[in-house]
Amino acid sequence: MSYMIPRDALLKKVHLAFLAHGYEGMTMITLAEAIGMSRRSLYNYFPDKQEAFRVSVRWGNALNIAKGQMAAAAAKAEGASALEILVAFMDARFADTRREVAASPHAQELNDQVYKRCRDILIDVATTGQERLAEILIDLQASGLLQWRADYSAALLAQFFYDAVRGVNQTLPPRPAVSLPDRYREIFAVLLRGVAA
Repeated sequence: MSYMIPRDALLKKVHLAFLAHGYEGMTMITLAEAIGMSRRSLYNYFPDKQEAFRVSVRWGNALNIAKGQMAAAAAKAEGASALEILVAFMDARFADTRREVAASPHAQELNDQVYKRCRDILIDVATTGQERLAEILIDLQASGLLQWRADYSAALLAQFFYDAVRGVNQTLPPRPAVSLPDRYREIFAVLLRGVAA
């Protein structure tokens, strides 16, 4: 059976339903009710709860990468420093999600389910996000806002920044989501000093 491609409005509703009900507490009946659709119609989009969750996770990550790019472009247009442009990208890319999930009573369970059921998606979106960040770094270098030593590439720096942010996002005990941009700023300042030309 082929499935219909869900649109953004539907995926936003699915995303919000998982935040409200968690993964374990969700059934296809609960999901259909939460998004205002019949269960039969829901099956035209998703064969089961797990696939609805996976598609929602992929969608949310792709959306946040795009939001990160827009935030970085807006910060650059406003004359921000390279550091603040990088923080703007990561804040939109990661911290927005952390703040949203932290408000859910199912935050820990959802985080666990993402790592359990969506590892392949996380790898894919990490690769894509790092590529977009490398493009931003190249643009910052071309604009004269950032210079780094020749023994580093934009791709390697993007990997360093992503590794640092993933570490901050998964710190135990968890950092308050509202504090993430400040922590990104501190870490990026150290990394940039280390690779500065």
